[in-house]
Amino acid sequence: MERRINGHTRLYALIGSPVGHSGSPAMYNYSFEKLGIDAAYLAFDTPLEKTEETVNALRTLNVGGFNITMPNKTAVAQLVDRLSPAAEMVGACNTVVVEKDGTMTGHITDGTGFIRNLKEHGVEIKGTKAVLLGTGGAATAIAVQAALDGVKELAIFNKKDEFYANGEKTVEKIKKAVPSIGKVYIEDLDNTELLGKVLSESDILINATRAGMSPLQDVIPVPAEFLHKDLAVADVVYNPRETLLVQKAKETGCRAAIGGIGMLLWQGAAAFELFTGKEMPAQEVMEKFFD
Repeated sequence: MERRINGHTRLYALIGSPVGHSGSPAMYNYSFEKLGIDAAYLAFDTPLEKTEETVNALRTLNVGGFNITMPNKTAVAQLVDRLSPAAEMVGACNTVVVEKDGTMTGHITDGTGFIRNLKEHGVEIKGTKAVLLGTGGAATAIAVQAALDGVKELAIFNKKDEFYANGEKTVEKIKKAVPSIGKVYIEDLDNTELLGKVLSESDILINATRAGMSPLQDVIPVPAEFLHKDLAVADVVYNPRETLLVQKAKETGCRAAIGGIGMLLWQGAAAFELFTGKEMPAQEVMEKFFD
């Protein structure tokens, strides 16, 4: 990398804590070099209480943009000059583009990355009936993007825990911002009778809970008998690459059974395009860093 660093090299960054495990620097720097872009990407461990200080420093240094990981996504959304429609609805951002005059625009690419991953597997969200499990950050971003991209009906299911209220807020935000949506609502995930009925009439099932992720790798978020051949099943969990839900979807013969690794790739690719205006060499990145 040092051979291509010069006085004009534009800096991009990742902030959050911890960031030492992140594959983003390798992915972005490989893409910069592959496309001949004079830029470099570094990761800066940023505790939540240092968020404002760090954002101000990045503005002063006139970086090209930066990504944000937990726990700083909500804090950064409150510090930028403007937000994309999706980021405004979610109330968080994971990507910030910095204009040459220092203006910062916050985006959320988790939802766009997820929807793109669906498309890469031949599944369109527009005009469908979808069931979304979970109300956390990823689930919220997916719900918002699905609504913006024209989902016909969206049923959110979550246990009635401390995060259920977040789902209720998301439903209200979507109804207000996307009045054209046919139907959006939230129900108790423990109401298995209703869940089964809704799934029997749905086109897509999205798992955005921790079910399937270590140490819950033996947990399936819905009864396997609720899966059917007309259903596309997609998980946000990428470790393991094939969750129990995805395995059961394949066994059932669902029209699609999609793991979460593609979402990870495509949300990064979406940010890369926001930064540079160019498409990341996604297939090469997948083979080099994700296989």
